[in-house]
Amino acid sequence: MRLADVLRKEHIMLNLKSKEKKELLGEMVTFLCENIEELDRDEAYAALLKREALGTTGIGHGVAIPHGKLKCVDRVTVCFGRSNNGVEYDSMDSQPVHLFFLIVAPENSAAAHLKLLASISRLLKSTDFREKLMSLESSTEIFRLIMESDIQYGFH
Repeated sequence: MRLADVLRKEHIMLNLKSKEKKELLGEMVTFLCENIEELDRDEAYAALLKREALGTTGIGHGVAIPHGKLKCVDRVTVCFGRSNNGVEYDSMDSQPVHLFFLIVAPENSAAAHLKLLASISRLLKSTDFREKLMSLESSTEIFRLIMESDIQYGFH
């Protein structure tokens, strides 16, 4: 599974307002619920908090990949968010997070879920890619960059 398979342009948030982790997760889940009818906000939020309790999904370099498995969804979905000011996220490097790839997945999707996490992590290792995500002005430009980069460098 590649990022190009599960991210839609409508699931890109450019101006996250939250200042801390729980608020940010709520902001992104609420946005995603407006776009995915079967997604239950409370269940999704609880699943994300449960996963964070196991250890932060803030992987460093201004990046976090919050994720959770849910009974109420039948397919993996990704939402991208960007915070220009940064979010206090308890990241591994103790730095604020600016780039978020939030993943919601069905409970029985372990293999696909892990491949997707690996694919996103691989893309985000590139300083150039992260800088471009921060500098682009529109969701269309960001979506195009993610799709082109995922096809070029992602798992096939």
